Amino acid sequence: MEPQLSSREPVRSDAQRQREQLLTFVVAGEEFGVDILRVQEIRSWSRPMPLPRTPEYVKGVINIRGDIVPIADLRERLGLATQAAGPTTVIVVLRVEHGGKSRTMGIVVDAMSDVTDVARDQIKPPPDLAETRGVANLTRGIALVDERMITLLDVDGVFPPPTDADAAA
Repeated sequence: MEPQLSSREPVRSDAQRQREQLLTFVVAGEEFGVDILRVQEIRSWSRPMPLPRTPEYVKGVINIRGDIVPIADLRERLGLATQAAGPTTVIVVLRVEHGGKSRTMGIVVDAMSDVTDVARDQIKPPPDLAETRGVANLTRGIALVDERMITLLDVDGVFPPPTDADAAA
């Protein structure tokens, strides 16, 4: 039986499947990364319009070419101290998937780092300690690249799935 190909994922060779490209960025002095295939764009900082009755880490929404996009402060989502936006602050716009549906969301990060190519065997599972701090669903591993450790974010975990109440609103 032939494997089913997703129309969203490009066809990749065996060698490419053994590697992953990450967009890396800095939050609170630490390096984080997301699968580059989930990144839609990187935008300069602009203050989101606040929304009532949203989690504290959701700073509001911005208009991207007619689409209203929720923006989360990654520092707050990770339980870190907040910081005012600076000259290197950017919004990384991501494709988030829940229940077979795709949505566009953004995260505020302190600064961009690089695009990093990582072998899959360099990605280790997050430590069990993360469970106790409530961030286990936000990370999918730690990449060991040269002398650096890059925390890999689970893009879908950063934003919880919409609830039935959200859909009714």
